[in-house]
Amino acid sequence: MLSTFEKDVITGLSAPKKFLSSKYFYDDEGSRIFKKIMEMPEYYLSNCEFEILELQAKQIFESLKFKQPFNIIELGAGDGSKTFKLLEFLINEEVDFNYIPIDISQEAMNMLTSKLKSSLPNLKIKPLVGDYFDVMLDFNKTNKHQNLLLFLGGNIGNYPKNNAIALMQLFNSAMKKGDKLLMGIDLQKNPQIIHQAYSDPQGITKAFNLNLLTRINRELSANFDLNNFDFYCYYNPRTGELYSYLVSLKEQEVFLPNSKTTLYFKKDELIWTEQSKKYSFEEITNLAQQSGYSVVNHFLDTKAYFTDCLLSKN
Repeated sequence: MLSTFEKDVITGLSAPKKFLSSKYFYDDEGSRIFKKIMEMPEYYLSNCEFEILELQAKQIFESLKFKQPFNIIELGAGDGSKTFKLLEFLINEEVDFNYIPIDISQEAMNMLTSKLKSSLPNLKIKPLVGDYFDVMLDFNKTNKHQNLLLFLGGNIGNYPKNNAIALMQLFNSAMKKGDKLLMGIDLQKNPQIIHQAYSDPQGITKAFNLNLLTRINRELSANFDLNNFDFYCYYNPRTGELYSYLVSLKEQEVFLPNSKTTLYFKKDELIWTEQSKKYSFEEITNLAQQSGYSVVNHFLDTKAYFTDCLLSKN
């Protein structure tokens, strides 16, 4: 029986317009490479969100209006570097809460747990590994507390509009009335700033994309030659949509032995790997309303490049 991963690879790479789902970026190696992307000076998103959570933790907590102990459930926690300042503030204020980071990478969870137990010894942390929606749904079956969900890093931008609405509706279905969602959203701005963040002068974003092919080779015994592919991205400032691609540099075939499938690539053929949508405030309000939320507040960095938007389940 074929794995879901292999089925998705075959479907995507056999399509007339080839694609690979961005959810497969984040194996252990992908998570390590993405940490390097976040450290790039051009990649403003991480610094903007770190600034918000460092300087506005008090305002975020006060906006929750939670009167009882609560859970902070972080979806796709990664290394937790941004969340640290919020957690530190709450610990220092002796707020009663549990921190439940969820990530698909066991290595990322091990590193995060070790780091937080050392730096915040009083933190009540309950890490969970797996697909964050499935894990959250299972957790909430026995959870009686109110929840603050964290979906940070601008990750909602990776989903086309209908998929973004569907994802937020899934989150909504696992939340109780009055639960909150703090969602990191990259804002529309000077397109040159956005282009510089993704155009990959150091080759790190290229390595991040090529790791998809490495993963297919390792897990599905495929024979991709990474030297036969390049990376390309472009940004449309009118729609706020940035698209990333792998480019086949020659006509070639790749074989998947488990399913006895041959994949064919033309010279210069594209494989769409990721969308990164940049939102206007009007689009954020519409997205929230269509997904069953109300906008409580926007927390912006000093350059107004990025918002951590606090939403309440209706």
